[in-house]
Amino acid sequence: MSELARGLKCRLCGKEYPKQPLNFCTEDFGPLEVDYDYEAIAKAMRPEVVERRPFNMWRYRELLPIDGEPAVGPLVGGTPLAKARNLADALGVKNLWIKNDAVNFPTLSFKDRVVSVALSKACEFGFKTVGCASTGNLANSVAANAAQAGLESYIFVPADLESAKIIATSVYGAHVIGVQGTYDQVNRLCTQVAFKYGWGFVNINLRPYYAEGSKSMGFEIAEQLGWRVPQHIVCPMAGGSLIGKINKAFHELHRIGIIDRPKCKIFGAQAAGCNPITDAVKNGRENHKPVRKPNTIAKSLAIGDPADGFFAAKVMRDTGGWGEDVSDDDIADAMLLLARTEGIFAETAGGVTLAVARKLIQQGRIPRDEEIVLCVTGNGLKTQDAILGLVNKLTVIRPSLEEFEPVYKGGRAEPVEPALV
Repeated sequence: MSELARGLKCRLCGKEYPKQPLNFCTEDFGPLEVDYDYEAIAKAMRPEVVERRPFNMWRYRELLPIDGEPAVGPLVGGTPLAKARNLADALGVKNLWIKNDAVNFPTLSFKDRVVSVALSKACEFGFKTVGCASTGNLANSVAANAAQAGLESYIFVPADLESAKIIATSVYGAHVIGVQGTYDQVNRLCTQVAFKYGWGFVNINLRPYYAEGSKSMGFEIAEQLGWRVPQHIVCPMAGGSLIGKINKAFHELHRIGIIDRPKCKIFGAQAAGCNPITDAVKNGRENHKPVRKPNTIAKSLAIGDPADGFFAAKVMRDTGGWGEDVSDDDIADAMLLLARTEGIFAETAGGVTLAVARKLIQQGRIPRDEEIVLCVTGNGLKTQDAILGLVNKLTVIRPSLEEFEPVYKGGRAEPVEPALV
C-alpha cells in the first residue's frame, strides 16, 4: 500500500520525512510516526471489503505501513474477543469482554502483530540482520518471525529474564544475548549496536513501523463489536505504545467513515514495582519519572523509562480514563481468577490488566453497568513461576478405585509439587 503510507512525521513538530529506517526527528528528537493518505484510504477500505478478507491483521492493510503484500507473518492476528460472563459475575459487572492475544500466532502474544509489520518493512529496506531489546515476548516474536523470513537475528534481554522466555527465543536459532542490567540499559546498548552495524532493530530504527502493528488489535475489537467501540478498555503498559495505538486505531476508523466518533475511556495498567506512567497520571504530571530498578513479577512490563510514557498518559487524560497499578500478590491472584472463571491462562501482564480493572471497578472509575474490554497480551505458559506456589498440588494415588474414593470424598493423598512444562 505504498501510495497510502506517505512517509514519516514528527509527533512533536510535524516535520515530514520519506519512508526510511529512522525513529527520531533530526530537528527536535521527537518520535516519528507513519503519515497516511486518509482520503485515499477512505475510498479503498470499506467494511464490506474488509469482511471479505481472511480474518487476520492484514485485512486492515490500508492502515498498516507496508508496500504491497506482507513478507512476514501472514497469519498473525484474528484473535478472539471472548464474552467473559463468569468473570463478569465475579467482578460484579454486567458486560465484560476479553481480547485474547494469548493465542496469537505464532508466539502467543500481541508482539507478533508489531513484529510482523516491522520485519516486513525490514525486508523492504533490504536488511539481512534484525534484532531487538526485549523483556520477553518481543524476543520470542522477533526470533520466530525472523526465522520464517530467513533473517539473522540478535536478541538482547536482561540476564534475569524468565527461563521459559529465553528458551522460547533460543529455539528459533536466534543469537540471544543476556545483559546484566535493566531493560533500559539493554535498550541503550541496542541503539549503539543498531547504528554501528546497520542492522534493523524493530523497536529502535524500525519503531515507527513496528508500533503501527498494535493498531490491528484496536481494529479487531471495533469490528468484533459490530464496528463500534466499547465504553471502557483496560490495557497493560510497558513502553506505553499499545494504549496509544488502540486509541489511534479507533480514531482512524472514524476518520475514514467506518465507525462513529469514538467515546471510549482508556485505562492503563502497570505493576506497582514498575509504574512510571500510572504514577505520572495519578500525580497529575505530564511527564513520567523513570523507575531506576524495576522490581515486579511482571517482567514483560518492567520498562522503567518508557519511550511512549508521555503519549500514554495523554491518551488516558484525553479519553477520560485513568492509570492504576497493583502489587505482585494482586497480579498472581488475578491470573488465577481469570484462569478459573474463563479458562484463559494469561501471563503476568494479563494479571496486571485484570487486577487493575478490578481496582478501578471498586474505586467507581469504571461503572459496573457499562461495557468493558480487557486486553490480554500474552500467554501464561511463559510465566508459570508467578503462580507455581499458588496452584493446587498434585494428588498421587496408586491405580485403584479404593485409593481414589477417599480422595473424592475429601481424603488426602501424598501431595507433589507440579513441574513446569
